[in-house]
Amino acid sequence: MSSAKLRTELPLLALLAFLWGSSYLLIKVAVAEIPPVTLIALRVLGAAIFLLLVMGARSERLPRDARTWRMLLVQAVFNSIGAWTVLAWGQQYVESGLASVLNSTSPVFVFLITALVTRHEALNGRKLVGAVLGVLGVALIVGVDVLRGLGDQVAGQLACLVGAVLYAGAAIYGKRFNHVSAIATATGTMIWASLVLVPLALVLDQPWTLTPSPTALAATVILSIVCTGVALLIYFRLVRTLGSMGVASQSYLRAGIGVVLGVLLLGETFTFPVAAGLCAAIAGVALINWPAKGRA
Repeated sequence: MSSAKLRTELPLLALLAFLWGSSYLLIKVAVAEIPPVTLIALRVLGAAIFLLLVMGARSERLPRDARTWRMLLVQAVFNSIGAWTVLAWGQQYVESGLASVLNSTSPVFVFLITALVTRHEALNGRKLVGAVLGVLGVALIVGVDVLRGLGDQVAGQLACLVGAVLYAGAAIYGKRFNHVSAIATATGTMIWASLVLVPLALVLDQPWTLTPSPTALAATVILSIVCTGVALLIYFRLVRTLGSMGVASQSYLRAGIGVVLGVLLLGETFTFPVAAGLCAAIAGVALINWPAKGRA
């Protein structure tokens, strides 16, 4: 990718990281009154409806062939159904800081899967250094003390790592949708996620018995439309322009955005290790996405 094109795509990558990074704050508000499975079901259902409306306004159509819909189901398992479920389970047993570090390893898994299995895009030592540097940055941001718990709750920590592997799979598998527009891909995955998660929520949580506050409902709506619907439009565009590792690198920025939001909204302290971690995370993203020599 040219340097000029990169100047357009990197702000979109930062915006994606902001949308997904701020989702943690919204989830924290909403999940206090809405059970996790129902919250995720509302998230994907609202995103599906929003994306269908956008498609209608743009006169675009969903795919009609069975093969593409099977592919969309696989993508939905990678990007939402499977990843969100195992992460939600794992975070019951793992501190949020350690979970953030473990979940941020998805670019490393993208590198390994690409190098050893798919070989669908060019790799080099610079990208590997960027991937490792990004994980180090996330560890500094959330606090290296969280790593002391590594190995204590093995099952929960493995679940967080499985979530990272699924996100890596989503970034790699998403490259297969060049024959489908970004909006159709995003809409199709959310339709599949809704078909799976909404019935599950009805059985497990009986959501018609819930009485969430206006604040919890507002957080859910923003989470669904902005942090999921709009974010997926950006995500599937970046999969095509930045590649699998490039789009996965936004996981390093999410932790920093969470810290910044905490400083601005919750009065939390901005420390030197956090600043160093932010610099390392940004450097990792830059190394992963830096254009190769010889490209204008």
